[in-house]
Amino acid sequence: MIRSVITAIVMVAATAVALVSPARAAAGEVYVALGDSAASGPLVPNQVLPDLGCWRSDRNYAHLTARAIGASVFRDVTCSGADTRDMYAPQGTDLGSVPPQLDALSADTTLVTVQIGANDVGLTGFIEDCLNLLPPPVGDACNDDYVVNGQDSWRVKTDALRPKLTTLAADIRARAPRARIFMVGYGTYAPPNGCYPRVPIIPSDANYVRATLQYFNRMLAEQAAAAGIGFIDLQTPSVGHDPCAAANTRWIEPYVPASPAAPFHPNERGMRGFADVVIPAVSGA
Repeated sequence: MIRSVITAIVMVAATAVALVSPARAAAGEVYVALGDSAASGPLVPNQVLPDLGCWRSDRNYAHLTARAIGASVFRDVTCSGADTRDMYAPQGTDLGSVPPQLDALSADTTLVTVQIGANDVGLTGFIEDCLNLLPPPVGDACNDDYVVNGQDSWRVKTDALRPKLTTLAADIRARAPRARIFMVGYGTYAPPNGCYPRVPIIPSDANYVRATLQYFNRMLAEQAAAAGIGFIDLQTPSVGHDPCAAANTRWIEPYVPASPAAPFHPNERGMRGFADVVIPAVSGA
């Protein structure tokens, strides 16, 4: 979900990671993970080669899922800043260009997860735009900035993404006809009324951010159903683990992270929590 240049990689000594419970999966699973920074895990240790410019962690939910299901082949091509165009064309990163993500698919692929779309509509920039260090009347609310001619511009952008996701699902199926395909939603980024000033988004804006993300996730679920592929809900299980939660509880970091992660992105705890949702979903448990 991020497209701005990250100026330094935060490398943290590896710590013991609780192993996810093994899940039953078909022998010889060939798993391909597609997506943006919500899937790649920017700044979550450890950042891995190749494609360092994608800010990809070896502890993102896709890596944890691959280990848990015992995938015989695993290709993680998730990349920070990716949008639907980068499924089909090379993506420029801070450290060079990477191939189109769909190139990772093959006829023998048996499992695909794809988490994409937030950058198409600019959701991270939208959340950051709603940050307000001073409450009204000094600071301005952001929620009314996005209503143009009586229409919510974020919902217009979200609805415009629908046909692109339908096409993407069909193109994944064409390249990987044997695969079980799952579209992955996005987590919870704000509780009701937020938690101003701990996360400096005033209550009305926090509710607007929350409603916007809920609408976006509903759209993803609807498009997945229309395309005949699975949908994995990360919004519901991450309730109570949003950026307003305590540092030892939250799965998504606030604008000033307390754990190695990009602002408003999953931390290592969040990736483990998301993996605990993805693993049973993809394995049929």
